[in-house]
This record gives sequence, structure tokens and C-alpha cells, in this order.
Amino acid sequence: MPPSTASLVKKLSEIAGDELLFEVDEDGIGMATLNRPHARNALTLEMYEGLAGICGGIEPGGPVKALIVTGAGEKAFGAGTDIATFRNFSTRDDALNYESRMDAILTTIEKTPVPTIAAIAGACTGGGAAIAAVCDLRLCTGDMRFGFPIARTLGNCLSMNNLARLASLIGSARTKEILFTARLIEAGEAESIGLVTQVLPDHAALMGRAVEMARQLVSHAPLTLRATKEALRRLGDPNFDGGDEDLIAMCYTSNDFREGMEAFLAKTKPAWRGN
Repeated sequence: MPPSTASLVKKLSEIAGDELLFEVDEDGIGMATLNRPHARNALTLEMYEGLAGICGGIEPGGPVKALIVTGAGEKAFGAGTDIATFRNFSTRDDALNYESRMDAILTTIEKTPVPTIAAIAGACTGGGAAIAAVCDLRLCTGDMRFGFPIARTLGNCLSMNNLARLASLIGSARTKEILFTARLIEAGEAESIGLVTQVLPDHAALMGRAVEMARQLVSHAPLTLRATKEALRRLGDPNFDGGDEDLIAMCYTSNDFREGMEAFLAKTKPAWRGN
């Protein structure tokens, strides 16, 4: 592992801690693992912040080229926020501060400058589903259950920003239906509506496919991927009122664009550098 990669992995692993593992392989594929299998990977605030810290610490053109997010074990990707987090909530500020904090965390994950893949097995609910929803691509096993069953569990609500994210992913009518009925989307339906790209037969196949897909993404032009995901993020952000001139300029004035043209004409494989 090159020194720059080793240094980054050490830094991000320290951010993660024991309940959120992080590693990077020789191809530059990062793996962030929610690591509370005894609690179905229910997330503490520290785990949320740790994942945001990992995503925010990945630099464009740096040693991490793609990121897989998954849950430890085979029973759950993430079963929402640990209920203990809410025990002392009693005021308006408690609620608003929590949702503001969560939105900042999810936005940081969403803005990760490299492609992100959620590898989902079992329960993917509440905060776990929110994390999966802001990843770029999702793969799952046949036992995945995705949703926000809060109308029959906690009685809280999703923020408008999170509703907008979910509606852009599965449509506003289905968003309303799953929240009103508190049902969970199963794997077959998830694939049919485009929520997940592929359903895999078991956990081993899921993780193998996630790494295979990440390697494919790493082989493609990083600026094209970065511009595409950021443009789509902006389109789904009700608060964004700018354009895409910076993204267009970034790609068309890059060394990679020149490399791509020359390689295409020479019928050779381009050597992308991300600049």
C-alpha cells in the first residue's frame, strides 16, 4: 500500500472506531462497515458522524477511488438510529437539532467525491435506509427489507430534505405509500422499481459483486463520474439555485479529456488521472 494510502486509511480508521470499520484494498476501493451486528447494526450518533468523517475525508483524485458501505454480519445493513439516542428528547430544539445534524451527515455522504455503493443484506430501515438512499448505487441479497416504518414504531417523521431524497429515488407516490402503510420494500420489488441494481443470492455473492462493480467504476473516467453524481445531486436539492457550468468546465478543460480523445483516436486504453 502506498504511503499516501496507508496514511489516509490510518486517519479514517481512527475516525471510524470499533463500531465503524474502514479499510482500503490495493485497487483503491474503500470498505466502510457498520459494525454492531449484535444490535442489527443500529447506528449511534458517533457511527453516523464517523461515516460522514470517512466520506468527507476522501479527496478527489486521492488514493480512495470508490467506496462500499455495508453492515457487519448477514442480518442487517443498518436497523436505524439506536433508540437510546432519543430517550432524552423533550423539546423542539432536541428534534430540530437532531434532524439538522442528520441532514448535514447525509449531505456529506451524498457528496462523497467518488462513487459509493451500498451492499445491503437483511434489514435496511430508518437511518440505515437513509444512508443507502444517498449512496450512488445499491446491491442487495434476497432477504433485504428497505423502508421507514416509523408510523408504526417511533411516531417521528422524515425531514423535507430526506423526503425529497426518497421521492427522487422511488417516486413521491410510492414514498407516501410506504410511509403511510409502514411497510418495507422487499428485494424483488426493489429491483423492479430501480431502487437496487441487482439482487444477489447470498451475502458472499453480494460482497463479491460489490467489489467487482467498484473495480469497474474505478476503471472509468473519475471526472465524468464526479460531475454526473454532483449534477444529479443538485437536481434533487430543492435549496440549490445554481447551474452546472463548473462541472462542464471541470471535465472539458481537464487533462483526462485530452487523454480520452487521444486514446480514442489511437485505439488505446486511456490512463485516467482525475485532473
